[in-house]
Amino acid sequence: MSVVLLLVAAAVCFYLLVYYGVFRGARCSSDVTLQGKTAVVTGSNTGIGKATALGLAKRGARVILACRSKERAEAAAFDIRRESGNNSVMFMQLDLASFKSVRSFAETFLKSEPRLDILINNAGVASPGCTADGFGMALGVNHLGHFLLTGLLLERLQRSGAGRVVTVASRLHCFGNIDFALLASKKDFVVGQSAWQIHQAYCGSKLCNVLFTRELADRLQLSSATCYCLDPGLIYTELSRNMSRWQRLLLMPFAKLFFLDPEAGAQSTLHCALQEGIEPLSGRYFSNCALKQVGVKGRDDAVAKKLWEVSERLTSFKQD
Repeated sequence: MSVVLLLVAAAVCFYLLVYYGVFRGARCSSDVTLQGKTAVVTGSNTGIGKATALGLAKRGARVILACRSKERAEAAAFDIRRESGNNSVMFMQLDLASFKSVRSFAETFLKSEPRLDILINNAGVASPGCTADGFGMALGVNHLGHFLLTGLLLERLQRSGAGRVVTVASRLHCFGNIDFALLASKKDFVVGQSAWQIHQAYCGSKLCNVLFTRELADRLQLSSATCYCLDPGLIYTELSRNMSRWQRLLLMPFAKLFFLDPEAGAQSTLHCALQEGIEPLSGRYFSNCALKQVGVKGRDDAVAKKLWEVSERLTSFKQD
């Protein structure tokens, strides 16, 4: 019996060592206050988006939850106001799968909010189907919707001073590919809707996030605004709702043991949004609250520039 107990104790110690040493991740150490500043967080009614919004609200920011579901976002806003003690947390309708909705959100925001200091492009999907504009869902929501939103709000963010654009990417960007010919003909990076193709489309959209941030940094060089992208780590969030039942069953035991919770997953986002002194690192990629080397595909300036130009045409948006 003592041998069994010894083995169990050793297994528990090994798990704790691996979890806290490898998977748990760092914490955002910034104690900056955000009184008088405004932040927009997309996809913030759940998961790391909600945790990010809570972190910003606790520091005194006026936080706009930019979400598709009114009911769920208003419930999240209530939770955040109660936990943070900050009553300046509210919902504004935004469906990133519709350019019309993105433009409507931007119009409403610009009419009602005098400033924007932090834009968190957090929302992400890995699901089949197409957006209202006919694009693959991952491409349309994760990249094109955020590209258009950022472009429409960028002038207001620049006018507010040292504003920041933070885009939640993923280490899966290393496995993404951007086929411009396929994009032009199929409005997507893949041609089918299998689980593997949906995964590939998601990886491609995360590569777009990295390249978008790289090109945006070049375009912000003459202003005090900066931008960053990040890998939040292995997070067990509602992104898994788009998986099949058997996929979720296979993932769940591993996820419960090793994946981060939403609060831990929000730390790199908060670091990029708040940490002082990282301004010279605009356009770079972070993970675990530290600067990391982006994958080789994410360092191609020519592809980043072409993606920007193609994205302008696809969204009918031209940045002055």
